[in-house]
Amino acid sequence: MKYTVLTLFPEITDAFFANSIMAKAIKRGIIEYQAVNIRDFAADKHKTCDDAPYGGGAGMLMLAEPLIKAVNYAKSYSLNIEKNPRIIFLTPSGRQFNQKLAQELAAEQELILICGRYEGIDQRVIDLYVDDEISVGDYVLSSGEVAALAVIDATYRLVDNVICAQSLDEESFSSGLLEYPQFTRPEVFDTMKVPEVLLSGHHEQIRLWRLEKRIEKTMRYRPDMIQRGKALGIFDGEVNGIINRLTAQELSDKHNRGENHE
Repeated sequence: MKYTVLTLFPEITDAFFANSIMAKAIKRGIIEYQAVNIRDFAADKHKTCDDAPYGGGAGMLMLAEPLIKAVNYAKSYSLNIEKNPRIIFLTPSGRQFNQKLAQELAAEQELILICGRYEGIDQRVIDLYVDDEISVGDYVLSSGEVAALAVIDATYRLVDNVICAQSLDEESFSSGLLEYPQFTRPEVFDTMKVPEVLLSGHHEQIRLWRLEKRIEKTMRYRPDMIQRGKALGIFDGEVNGIINRLTAQELSDKHNRGENHE
């Protein structure tokens, strides 16, 4: 997988690619990275990359010309001359980024990510070059680089051989559930003890405990995921059985609390 980031501030993304698991993936040749400074393609001596928007309004807009030149430069260094790399513009008005989209993007050979600034970029760049407009959430960031790094971080770890496949199996959002709570040494911390089942060595009991905790946590924090999973038939009989049992228990507890209150 190759990531090419078009940015006014390459030092922001450079630091990410130089550290931790990403640095190891690059060293092993699994991941490639190139930062393209959009200012290098500005026509004037001041390296101007923005101007006031037509029609008025607050803020400045990134100019089309230097950005398009940067896009074409990035495409000229594509890994595959027969297939254009997928070009993504990070914007609050794009489609919502999620784990499913991360898996889709991780299957690509190459991504070019355009990092916006100010009030965004000239629409003509989007119309001519952009394949996807992606939002990392229902909020506004001042830095397209932050959004790009979120997309990169969520996708590169899904590329084959970057991370052990087993580590990905039970993560949050896999199988439509959040991840279970985890514990490590010491066994007792500030009077809080690791759950006995995790110390038992009984693999089936541990599996069942973790599954129930995944479901319990998802029901508490993301009931929308439970509803969606049931509607789409994602869950098997075991998961549905635990959901039904926990739901019945919750209703019973609420009923009992109401009786006690009265």
